[in-house]
Amino acid sequence: MTAKTYRIGQIVPSSNTTMETEIPAMLRAREAIRPERFTFHSSRMRMHKVTREELEAMNREGLRCAAELADARVDVMSTACLVAIMAMGKGYHRDVERDLTAVARENHCSAPVMTSAGALVEGLKIMGAKKVSLLAPYMRSLCDLVVEYIESEGIKVVDSIAFEIPDNLEVGQRDPARLVEDVKKLNTANADVVVLSACVQMQSLPSIQIVENRLGIPVTSTAVCTTRRMLDHLGLEPIVPNAGALLGGTYR
Repeated sequence: MTAKTYRIGQIVPSSNTTMETEIPAMLRAREAIRPERFTFHSSRMRMHKVTREELEAMNREGLRCAAELADARVDVMSTACLVAIMAMGKGYHRDVERDLTAVARENHCSAPVMTSAGALVEGLKIMGAKKVSLLAPYMRSLCDLVVEYIESEGIKVVDSIAFEIPDNLEVGQRDPARLVEDVKKLNTANADVVVLSACVQMQSLPSIQIVENRLGIPVTSTAVCTTRRMLDHLGLEPIVPNAGALLGGTYR
């Protein structure tokens, strides 16, 4: 019997180069241990600098992207920008998911629609996190909005480090191995979970399991949480090797 193939749809900032590598990398790793197969499909929104003005303009393109992915009859659809949503106000990911779902249905696509911002919040709640510490590439003012957003969802942010990189391409080129050292500067003493990358453009996947093993507490990222919620929406076992506790079989 041929294994079922699922179409993964992402609405991606035009300068994002990470979500189309880390999400497939995790699901390809899953293919090595489970029968399901995946194909990957994206629609892009213009964005170069991670500023509030560019994020607002980019968000307006999301509805077009949802219609385009609906035409491909994807099996799950997700936005792939966290700060663009979290910078717009508390709970905004629910508004985006509602609006994108309406467009998908208007275009005859029944796929569940999610956001990477919502996925991070939901992933942390799946892990039972009450307190987290996080790393992000954003300017401090935008990082503070992300912290406020997470805290508005009932999760305390113990500490956060903002690398203050405004250029989105530069964010994507940052070596994920640096996070192994960066996290040593983060206060993780009272955290239930460490978010190694609270940004879908800042690469972290190669360091997730390394840091988790060293710290002895769950370590995740927005990309990991997005993959987890995609698998949940597809009704598939949420397991991926070497991607941290959220995809390690601990939280079924």
